[in-house]
Amino acid sequence: MGDKRSSDAAEVSDDKYSILLPTYNESENLPIIVWLIIKYLTESGYQFEIIIIDDGSPDGTLDVAKQLQKIYGEEKIVLRPRPKKLGLGTAYVHGMKSATGNFIVIMDADLSHHPKFIPQFITKQKEGNYDVVSGTRYIGDGGVYGWDFKRKLVSRGANFLTQLLLRPGASDLTGSFRLYRKHVLEKLVQSCVSKGYVFQMEMIIRARQFGYTIGEVPITFVDRVYGESKLGGSEIFQFVKALLYLFATT
Repeated sequence: MGDKRSSDAAEVSDDKYSILLPTYNESENLPIIVWLIIKYLTESGYQFEIIIIDDGSPDGTLDVAKQLQKIYGEEKIVLRPRPKKLGLGTAYVHGMKSATGNFIVIMDADLSHHPKFIPQFITKQKEGNYDVVSGTRYIGDGGVYGWDFKRKLVSRGANFLTQLLLRPGASDLTGSFRLYRKHVLEKLVQSCVSKGYVFQMEMIIRARQFGYTIGEVPITFVDRVYGESKLGGSEIFQFVKALLYLFATT
C-alpha cells in the first residue's frame, strides 16, 4: 500500500527514510541542519534522502540548497522548490511525490529540531511497529528551550485543552517533528482540513481516528537560532476555532 522498498539493502534494514524539509528564509540554518542529518543517519547506517521544499525564499535559501546538493550529491539532496508560500500541508504533498523512502520524517529546518533524535524515532518505530512516531516535549526528559513564559503557557494550554476535548492518546499535539509510514502520511494529509499551527494537531487526531498506532520519543525543542519565529497572535485564535471544529466532527 504505497510502500517502496529500495533494492540496495542497508546494513540495518531495507527501509529507507525520506526527510522532508519545507523551507522559507532558512539560508543560514540549512547548511547546519543538512550536515547534522547526514552525520547522524550515516553514523546509524540508515538509507536516507533529504527533500528540500523551498517556497520562493527571498533570502537565497534555494541557492544554498543547490550548493549543498553539489557537495552531498543528487541522491542525498533532492530539490523540489515552489514559486511562493503555499502552506505546510501542500509542501508535504509536493515533497512526498518525489520521496523514494517507505518512511517519511518531517521536521523544521530552523534547528529547533535536532537530527540526533531521528535514529531514536527509527528505533522506537521498529520496537513497536508503529505507524507514526511523534517527538514530544511533554514526557520524560523532553522540554523546551528559548521560549518566554507566555509562549510556554500558550503551548501548554493548547495541549491541555486538546487532551481534555479530544483525548488523542499522544502527549504533544502541536509539535512538528515526526516519523510516518509513507502511505499513512499520504492518507493523513489528504484527510486534514486545517492550516498553519493547527495542522500538526489534526494529523494526530486523524491518525487516532483511522486506528493508526502512535509511539512517542521525548525531544528537546530549541527556539529558532537564526531568523524570526513564525508563530503570531492570530494563530491562537485559529487554534481555538479549529479545536472546536475537530471536537464537533471527530
